Amino acid sequence: MTNTKIILTQEDAKEIAANADAEAKRNNWPVVIAIVDDGGHLLHLQRMDNVQYGSVNVAIEKARAAIAFRRPTKVLENNITEGKLQYLGLPGALPVEGGLPINVDGQFVGAVGVSGVRSHQDAQIAQAGIDALGLSG
Repeated sequence: MTNTKIILTQEDAKEIAANADAEAKRNNWPVVIAIVDDGGHLLHLQRMDNVQYGSVNVAIEKARAAIAFRRPTKVLENNITEGKLQYLGLPGALPVEGGLPINVDGQFVGAVGVSGVRSHQDAQIAQAGIDALGLSG
């Protein structure tokens, strides 16, 4: 049996970050963009000027939560909003919109996390980064 694992390369991460950055700049939104691999390890971090330093860890944790649970962090947020408070106890769960997993040909290869503006705007920036490579989030 032959298994082929697709990986997220540094070049992929840089392209995702560049396109996410372009979306943020188009909207004049200062943010932190974090990209992790399929194990939640940081591949790329970009902090724009004038962003609060608290957004650094939040962006990383959004990305880690998105890959750990293989779903957008908005799904976790929705569960909390619906009163399913047990999701707050899941290790590594960050129920705040702005983290998106990266799926290539049915394989989860990493995730993008963005923090710095409103959560739905963070998600818009993350999606723009993923869309630039023609990937699904």
